[in-house]
Amino acid sequence: MLEHASRMAERREALRTALPGVIPSGSRFVWEVGCGHGHFLTAYASAHPDESCVGIDVAANRIARAHRKRERARLRNLHFVRANADDFLAVMPKNALLTSIFILFPDPWPKRRHSSKRVMNPDFLAAAAAAAQKGARLYFRTDYQPYFQEACAEVRAHADWEETDPSAWPFEEPTVFQKLADRYFSLVATRR
Repeated sequence: MLEHASRMAERREALRTALPGVIPSGSRFVWEVGCGHGHFLTAYASAHPDESCVGIDVAANRIARAHRKRERARLRNLHFVRANADDFLAVMPKNALLTSIFILFPDPWPKRRHSSKRVMNPDFLAAAAAAAQKGARLYFRTDYQPYFQEACAEVRAHADWEETDPSAWPFEEPTVFQKLADRYFSLVATRR
């Protein structure tokens, strides 16, 4: 337990040191949690050159591929960082605010014993709300209906978020998983 806490502290300190070079204090940005190879966020950043965009993922190889996409597209408004959502939110630069949050086809963790690993939970929603400007939008999409129903229930029960019409989805660029899905479910919520 002590070893885990020490590793987490080291990971967060390294992230705290790196983030100001990506997200200056006081900036506003679009955030993608679990950006994979960066396909969606690269397209989004290209279509929205006046918005700063930051994607995170826990896998180093995915972040490396995302960086290559960014470089090929020559997008100065796009950054990718290796981090998990909890660590990122815990060490975000002071006064930086999220304007939009995208969570697209996260691992569904369908086994009951793994469900605690799902990103859409009360702690994440509270931390994301604390880091988001009023009116920020949270966009969640999955092809796993039980996870979708759970995410909707979490958002409806949370004081900081209000479910919004899913047709308010701002940008369509199908992810790899969306292309593979027979169907998918979309949730949009607004920061109160």
